[in-house]
Amino acid sequence: MNAITNTLEIIGKYPVIPVYYHEDKDTCINVLKASYAGGIRVFEFTNRGEHAPENFKAMLEYRNAHFPDLKLGIGTIKTVAQADQYISIGADFIVSPIVKQDIAKLAFTNGLLWVPGCMTPTEINFAEELGASLVKLFPGDTLGPGFLKAIKPLFPALKFMPTGGVDVNKENIDSWLNAGVAALGFGSKLFQAPQDATDFSWLTERCVALLKLVNKG
Repeated sequence: MNAITNTLEIIGKYPVIPVYYHEDKDTCINVLKASYAGGIRVFEFTNRGEHAPENFKAMLEYRNAHFPDLKLGIGTIKTVAQADQYISIGADFIVSPIVKQDIAKLAFTNGLLWVPGCMTPTEINFAEELGASLVKLFPGDTLGPGFLKAIKPLFPALKFMPTGGVDVNKENIDSWLNAGVAALGFGSKLFQAPQDATDFSWLTERCVALLKLVNKG
């Protein structure tokens, strides 16, 4: 089994994917630990700030030492230079908010899963032509489950994952599942801490609950 197929298989088994960035390295590692304890096995860190490369490197080092079965990928990749930098650091997969041919080529040359962000049937078709097997519907809350339900029959070979504004409540998750998603990317709504939080145990509990909701069948 090649690395791309392996990553897709793990996403299929653990279809709740946290999408996260923080400036502080220790916070990043604590969030990674709490997510893993909650059953998360695929985690997307986003290339959103100046500390992103060094924080991602620290998270990868921690992962390698403690969670070898966790897939740790990098998101918000918009240029080949960014993709190349994070591939060198050791990213397991590349997520983009856009469809870009040279990023796809670089990822596949390195044997990595590439997940492009799409908003229209034309973009989805282009992504499929470039070799994408999993497409990120972005922004998820703008497009909605109805969009996926309408376009999914046009792309029977593709898997879909909404990211951006996906809510953690059962109703929202069920509507996406019924539309036929392969996985769900959870950003800010996953990481809203309770006011009385003193550690990240709430995140572990939330991840457990989400995996139960998504893996109900």
